[in-house]
Amino acid sequence: MRDHLQATRDALVRLPVSDPAGAAGALADAKQRAEEARRLTSGLDWSLLAHTPVVGKGATTVRGLAEAAAELTSALADLQEAGTGLITANGISMDKVRPLLAGLESAAPALRDAAARIDLTRSRLVATPHYTGVGEIDQARATALREVDRLSGWLGIAEDAAALLPPMLGHHGPRRYFLAFQTNAEARGTGGLVGAFGILNAGRGRIGIERLASNASLDSSSTKVADHGPAFLARYGPGALSMPANSNLSPHFPYAATTWAALWRRQTGQRLDGAIATDPVGLAYLLKLIGPVKLPSGETVSAGNVVDLTERAAYARYSDQGERKRFLITIASAVSEAMMRTRPEPAALLPTLSRLVEERRIQIWSRRTAEQRRLAATPLGGVLPEKPGPFAGLVVNNSAGTKLDYYLERSLEYELSPCSADGSRVARVRIRLGNDVPRVKLPTYVTDRLDYPKHRPAVGSNLLWVSLYAGVGAKLGGVRIDGKSAAVITEVERSHPVYSTMLEFAPRQARTLDFLLVEPASAAPPAVPVQPLARPQQTRIIEDREGCTSAQDTR
Repeated sequence: MRDHLQATRDALVRLPVSDPAGAAGALADAKQRAEEARRLTSGLDWSLLAHTPVVGKGATTVRGLAEAAAELTSALADLQEAGTGLITANGISMDKVRPLLAGLESAAPALRDAAARIDLTRSRLVATPHYTGVGEIDQARATALREVDRLSGWLGIAEDAAALLPPMLGHHGPRRYFLAFQTNAEARGTGGLVGAFGILNAGRGRIGIERLASNASLDSSSTKVADHGPAFLARYGPGALSMPANSNLSPHFPYAATTWAALWRRQTGQRLDGAIATDPVGLAYLLKLIGPVKLPSGETVSAGNVVDLTERAAYARYSDQGERKRFLITIASAVSEAMMRTRPEPAALLPTLSRLVEERRIQIWSRRTAEQRRLAATPLGGVLPEKPGPFAGLVVNNSAGTKLDYYLERSLEYELSPCSADGSRVARVRIRLGNDVPRVKLPTYVTDRLDYPKHRPAVGSNLLWVSLYAGVGAKLGGVRIDGKSAAVITEVERSHPVYSTMLEFAPRQARTLDFLLVEPASAAPPAVPVQPLARPQQTRIIEDREGCTSAQDTR
């Protein structure tokens, strides 16, 4: 029994995903061994063993593992057969968009079926005893659940891609999208200031980007182009509904996306089908897939240098900001064109795209209701969810007009106490922000302050609008900034209480904010969304789940 399960695991680990024929053979071998394990645990003798007082729990869990292995290998084998046509000998073909989209569309039913079967397999495995008294069995169960969860996550992404990509990339009719390139050096709620943009065209088997231009080409005015409700207007002001520079102050991506589409329609009269945003870190992930690209000048842009090149070095290289923006547009254009010419390896494609999506380095909004509903249920949608549950989201917006957020260091610690009998729990959130600006002289365009402070600050100082988004129904018990009691502004956005303050940062200064909260008790896992900025956020969650039963979860 143990040999069959181990052989199944080994066959799956060695699965050559970039070789369809080899994958089919490995899956067939894994399926055969898993079926034999299930056969050995499904007879009357094993059923009697499962009801024996001393070894019954272990026998039940082993049978659950065998059934799970058999179901998984069967589902994967069916899926592999359905998806073989998507992969060529050299990888996934991105230059042949029409057959790729047709293949995705035809694979959608198999992906849905595989996802459903794996979800059912997981629920059955969860129902087996988690403590059997045999450490090896308990560890095998825990490992199997982790692997099932990982596979389920990847399948979810593939299922969404099969449902969304064919229609959204013009398989059934042309589509046009606003494409925003966000500059994380000046933080905004969805990531960074829109430094450049273009219009992505998809249809007739082709994908292309036209009208790449700097943000200066998107007109501002005093006339609002969208309406996101009175709470939005009170928090962000009319400029967020009429000016590109302030259009993405909120972390809720659909607000920014609909505003961009409306700004474009006001300027051109053209109605777009949606909006897409990415940033230099997103470009770095894409370059990991496609390899380095050469610019017309001969300079090479790679995954290792694109973030530094666009977020730091370009400011030092070009004193003329028009030249700098043209350089950034050249990079975006070169990466986009290279994507259509290359054939990424399947083994690297899914992990890279998963990271791109999970970190919100790509965010998408669709005008079509059904597509948007599906996007909103994934990190791709960039949605600030309104559902209850433990939640701590740090959002910073640059209020100085500097380009110093490339050097911003962030950490967040979210500590949740046990749930009380009265239906509440105490939570503490500690935020640390640091202005890690280097001691060397930086370009004046990077350090110049546009907020005109009363007292001339030191060169390299910064001003940030710092906001903590708490869980729905949370109440503020107190705030300390740098160890001293402080007041913050309390607002509400999409049902979340939001606690905000303006903080000045001297060069290389770090500041801390400590929030004491009283939250509704919930068994839901804590959510800590991370704003996609240049540097990663260090996040730590400490949770005592005592008293937090599923009956208290109001979702």
